[in-house]
Amino acid sequence: QVQLVESGGGLVQAGGSLRLSCAASGRTSSRYTMGWFRQAPGSEREFVAAISWSSGRLYYADSVKGRFTISRDNAKNTVYLQMNSLKPEDTAVYYCAARLFTTAQAMGGMTYDAMNYKGKGTLVTVSA
Repeated sequence: QVQLVESGGGLVQAGGSLRLSCAASGRTSSRYTMGWFRQAPGSEREFVAAISWSSGRLYYADSVKGRFTISRDNAKNTVYLQMNSLKPEDTAVYYCAARLFTTAQAMGGMTYDAMNYKGKGTLVTVSA
């Protein structure tokens, strides 16, 4: 089992920045690809970004490309999502997720339900 705990959400003005963290514990492994999904009010959960734990390859949703950066600290078993130039439409609950034996790009085409492990989410609110 792998436990994922998100932190770093909050309220920020449009144009501002936030950094989310996802701490992984338990049977962590280099075979996992880690990612972030989000769910805005009244919308379905959508993919945001992913990083392969072993190769470090990245993949982003078009809506966040150039504004968000996903990274990892293997020593701390932590994945980060640096969010810059935030927009009101980025308001959502952000979820950390992990899936075995997949690539970052492949995770971009998967649903949240397909993830092996999921966090409980952290709320990001961007005011206009």
